[in-house]
Amino acid sequence: MIFPALFFYLFAGVCIAAAVMVIAARNPVHSVLFLILAFVNAAALFILLGAEFLAMILIIVYVGAVLVLFLFVVMMLDVDFAQLRQGFMQYLPIGAFLGGILLIELVLVLVSWTIGPDAQRTIATPIPPIASMFNAEALGHVLYTRYVYFFQAAGVVLLVAMIGAIVLTLRHKPHVKRQNIADTLRSRRSCSRSAFSASSSTARTSS
Repeated sequence: MIFPALFFYLFAGVCIAAAVMVIAARNPVHSVLFLILAFVNAAALFILLGAEFLAMILIIVYVGAVLVLFLFVVMMLDVDFAQLRQGFMQYLPIGAFLGGILLIELVLVLVSWTIGPDAQRTIATPIPPIASMFNAEALGHVLYTRYVYFFQAAGVVLLVAMIGAIVLTLRHKPHVKRQNIADTLRSRRSCSRSAFSASSSTARTSS
């Protein structure tokens, strides 16, 4: 019991410290790296709890795909952070108001939170039993049967977020040539018509 407790406090402490450094770091690249460290330690905590599937998903999806994408986006885009910070004080009262509302909601949830009398028994005897079904299989069984509509709704939300990110980051540079499909089709049609008229006039003159 000593070693699991030591590893728990070690991973939890590193995770909290990395989460604080995500906010405190001035360089956005360093913030992304600290966020990767926080996710890796959170995955280790999931392994200690016996949720190896969640740990694997956390490493593969968030660290392996999302955060690496964020890192490349931050490193490749020429973002002027000084210009972004110019309107910070203008939106500070609105942000403080929304943050206060969120804090009040969290306090109300924590104060009114009650643990059910059967919670310990439910945790001790999972449904379905571990002997009859693996962890990943049990999660997929519940996810794609009981919560399938919520799963599809989450997919739609992610799709909308992806489209919004593409629209927000799309920048039209003045000296970059872009292809307009409508103009290309019109030019091809005009070229084909002119070629057809030229061939027909040639055929008429030869005849």
